[in-house]
Parts: sequence; C-alpha cells; structure tokens
Amino acid sequence: MTGARTEARTGPLAVTGLGVVGPAGVGTEAFAKAIREGISYLAPITRFDPEGFPVALAGEARDFTPSDLIEGRYLVQTDLFSQFAMATADEALADAGLEQPDDPYDVGVLICSYAGGVTFGQVEIERLWARGPRHVGPYQSIAWFYAASTGQVSIRRGLKGACAVLVTDEPGALDALGHSARELRRSGGAMLVGGAEAPVGSPFSLACQVGAGLLSPDRDPATAYRPFSPRARGYVPGEGGAVLAVETAEAAEARGARVRALVLGHATAFGGTAAFDPGGEALGYNE
Repeated sequence: MTGARTEARTGPLAVTGLGVVGPAGVGTEAFAKAIREGISYLAPITRFDPEGFPVALAGEARDFTPSDLIEGRYLVQTDLFSQFAMATADEALADAGLEQPDDPYDVGVLICSYAGGVTFGQVEIERLWARGPRHVGPYQSIAWFYAASTGQVSIRRGLKGACAVLVTDEPGALDALGHSARELRRSGGAMLVGGAEAPVGSPFSLACQVGAGLLSPDRDPATAYRPFSPRARGYVPGEGGAVLAVETAEAAEARGARVRALVLGHATAFGGTAAFDPGGEALGYNE
C-alpha cells in the first residue's frame, strides 16, 4: 500500500479484519457463538464488593488474561481498557493480513472510550493518600487518559498512520467508523477502528457512572438489561473491546484482501443538550 496517499477517494469502506474480547471470551469465535446461541454473560460483579451501589451485575471479561497476550513492559504502564484494545488490535491485524504492512505510515488507529483508565487512576490515588507522592507511579500521567488505547496500539505495533481518539458512549465505535471513512478517503491505507472499555474494575470506575441515573437496579441477570423495550430498566455495564481493520474497498481489492463487510455510510443523532437519552429516541426507538 506504499504510495496510496495521493488523491481523494470515494466509495465504501471494506472491513477486512475483526478482533473482539468481552464477557463471552477472547476472540471473534467466542463472541459469535454467544450471539448465535443467545447466551447472556451478565453476572454478579467480582472485581470488587459492589455493596452500596445501585447495580450489582456486570458483564466481566473473566476469561481474559492480559499476560497471555501482551508483553510485560506494556502491562505495567496500561489500564485494562488499553489491554483490551491491544489484544483486539492484534486479532484484527492478523485477520486482515496486515500484521506486517508494507508501509507503517499506511495504517492508522482510532479507538474510542467513555471511561478511560479509571481503575489505574484509583490505584495510584490510593498510593498517593496512603504513602505520599513519591509512591505514585510515572505511568499515572498517561494510563488513565482516553487516548492511551490508541497510543499504545500505535506504539506497540509500530503503526504511524493517522491516529485519533473519540470520547463517546454508546455509539462510539460507529462514530469512529465515520471518522475513519473521512480519513481513509483522503489518504488511503488502512485503519484500526473500534472501542475499548473497562468500567467495572474498581469502585471509583463504577461510581463515575452512577450520576447518570441509568444503571439497572435489577439483580436478576435474565431481566436486568432489556434495551429498546418498554420493560427496560437501564443498562448494565460491561467490559471488553472490539476493533475492526478497515480500508477503502479499492485498497482491499488491490491487495486481494478478504472483505467481511462494506460500510456504505454513516449517520449520527443527538439525544439533547446536557441531557441523557434513556428512552432511546436518538437511536430511533419508539414504544
């Protein structure tokens, strides 16, 4: 793909690689199996004692062991959300056949997040209060930041194309696709696009979501989360990551890549100024 950044392009994007880590397990096969069979992985929170919180359930990625997939030098400087991003980026690159791109400047990264590295931040704040500033690690300055996932994927894989981060909630990865489309049609090449979240790793990370007033208080995993339904009681937080390798259809065809899907367009809606959208109106839901 060297030299692809020469002129504006039109046409659809091609999804050529997939990577997923979530409550169902590690990898796209585990995720696809959960969807096909309608398996729910909501269960009581185990990462800490949620006593006193209005929610007791979460979708935890319990089968994900970061040290199995990521080198130690990256583990010590990252929060779990960045580790989700790195693992899913690896799978997406391998699936797309882009593990060793001809030109690293042809591959960019755009991974969104809503919570960031909140758990890493709590650990360092506890050290600050208990032992003083000399015991706060140097990676506190970067590990909590929303762009850490994009940055660590780019650094670890040596990818030097356009990089960005979106700080968004439910539609984050969809908006990331729209953003990447503009970049790829301008510059060509490929991008890793997706989202990664670890919002239930600590009391502080969960407390940051309480103020929204949208957490489901239901303690029955079978009924706690029913989106787009009159019986919806709120959302149940979950953790994991999903990354797509996307490129222009023209570039995918030129290198003989397998195309899993085409992205023909993108649109976004807005639920209101300084307001949440619990009824899903901006997403097109009507009772």
